[in-house]
Amino acid sequence: MTGTSPHTAGQLAAISGVVGRIKTFGPVGPPYLVGNALRRLEDGDPLMHVTLVQTGEVTEYRLSRILDDPDAA
Repeated sequence: MTGTSPHTAGQLAAISGVVGRIKTFGPVGPPYLVGNALRRLEDGDPLMHVTLVQTGEVTEYRLSRILDDPDAA
């Protein structure tokens, strides 16, 4: 596939580093599984697909926040 990515090289590296990982919303929040990037927001932050592990609920979450969240224990 050819063309340009809507994400920067640094964002692509960060995205590939978190996809498939289980993290928590903050230090005591519920665990979630990080999925693929959906789109880039107006401020440049990629919006990611996440699935809550305990309920199966699917939602969207900013990459910048995912990077700040800890890995699940």
